[in-house]
Amino acid sequence: MSKTISYLRMMRPANIVTSVADVLAGIAITGIFADSGAFMMQGYLSTTLLLCFSTACLYGGGIVFNDVFDAELDKIERPERAIPSGIISKASAATLGSVLLITGIAAAVVCGSLSGMLAVGIAFFALLYNRISKHHPFFGPLNMGLCRGLNLLLGISILPDVLQHWYMLAVVPIIYIFCITMISRGEVHGGSKGNLYIASGLYGIVAGIIAYFGYRNGTLLLTSVFLIPFIWMIFRPLLKAIQQPVGKNIGAAVKAGVISLILMDAAWAATFSTFFVALLIACLLPLSMWLAKIFAVT
Repeated sequence: MSKTISYLRMMRPANIVTSVADVLAGIAITGIFADSGAFMMQGYLSTTLLLCFSTACLYGGGIVFNDVFDAELDKIERPERAIPSGIISKASAATLGSVLLITGIAAAVVCGSLSGMLAVGIAFFALLYNRISKHHPFFGPLNMGLCRGLNLLLGISILPDVLQHWYMLAVVPIIYIFCITMISRGEVHGGSKGNLYIASGLYGIVAGIIAYFGYRNGTLLLTSVFLIPFIWMIFRPLLKAIQQPVGKNIGAAVKAGVISLILMDAAWAATFSTFFVALLIACLLPLSMWLAKIFAVT
């Protein structure tokens, strides 16, 4: 049982829920949720479930490989983790990560060739980040942002023809995750106020872009129902970290940033789909927060 729990901890279940929210937001952007009859009749429900399963496997696999490649460093900084503590061997973790990534790609391929290519891209950039770019101050955060951007596009790929119109929206999660990844570098030893100020500015840009599309689509009021709590949830711990940039406060800001992705995704759904769909996505937030109390987010 302890080994099973350790495998789950390694996969960061709370984070996986946020990746599912990304895909649901992407699907909402296509507008297919708006016509519930067509959604059920044309087989989009099964495709939606497959894409959610795909992203869960891809995210879980990427996170497992994060621990595989960080095993030596974790012996010093996080000796309580599964691999450095000896509960799970490095080889077993690598096998689990490989199976998850391959399964995630296979599930996406079933949904379509474009979805399959995006899944391959997510797996590639996840491994690239873990193995090479993670410790680079610019390309590391950018690399991680690309994974989330492609994840949003994975959802939009449910309607391949729509992707060419909305692919540029991937820049929003790219910027957002760039910020979180940049901030997270100070989790262990503390961070610089400069990076935190940059992050606050980029957070503002992200919120502004979502608000712009809400205004453009005539759904700003509905978008604000989710956008305002999103802004409050990310800025509250960030401002505390700016005042005292110690590891504990920065870790709290990172945790809030990751989990708040669900509210950002709900805001996208309110902007492009219906309030009901946005509310369903937002309902993933308490699940992710509950899992975050049991399993580490970072």
